[in-house]
Amino acid sequence: MFRYKSVEVHYLEHDCFRINNSKVIYIDPYKISEQTIKADIVISTHEHYDHCSPEDISKVIKDETIIVASVNCKGKFNGLKVKEIIFMKPGDKKEVNGVKIEAVRAYNVNKFRAPGQVFHPREYQGIGVVVELNGVRVYHAGDTDLIDEMGELENIDIAFLPVSGTYVMTFQEASEAVKKIKPKVAIPMHYGAIVGSVRDAEKFRELSSETCEVVILEKEK
Repeated sequence: MFRYKSVEVHYLEHDCFRINNSKVIYIDPYKISEQTIKADIVISTHEHYDHCSPEDISKVIKDETIIVASVNCKGKFNGLKVKEIIFMKPGDKKEVNGVKIEAVRAYNVNKFRAPGQVFHPREYQGIGVVVELNGVRVYHAGDTDLIDEMGELENIDIAFLPVSGTYVMTFQEASEAVKKIKPKVAIPMHYGAIVGSVRDAEKFRELSSETCEVVILEKEK
């Protein structure tokens, strides 16, 4: 667990974090155990199985939970009993249960599934999110490469950044992203479950620790 001002950050698996404050927010639940702390808000950055997993989302929701998801997640939540489902595309801004959520761009520029075909095209409308609660601004990059739009982010306190390469930024690219974003704290993600290892996180810390504080979180059950 990592605490920044009034916000607690818990790393559960892959790209999944639980943010505890006056509200409980889960981002991209995947391969997690049943959670006793239930969500006020669940965020899914895009429809791939490791980011939008109905099975895992079912472990954290309650009747009052609100799901916020990329528009490409439509149809994925059938059968989940929640208060509301809100779909967002890049550029959208919402206030949900007193929490400000902004959807930002997340896409590939140099990670390819086939010649000329990136894993996450810009037009696919996957998202990263900037979540603001009690004045603390948290950026979850989603599945993305190093992109120009990262330079438009402002006043980021905590940045969750993928570091494993293959489908997302390499640790070297994530280190360049830190220079664009200028967060107070960077926390690496997207390693250990599908591709990459903790060594990618450690190399990211080596490259980025002079730019900002880097925290590698142990996974919680």
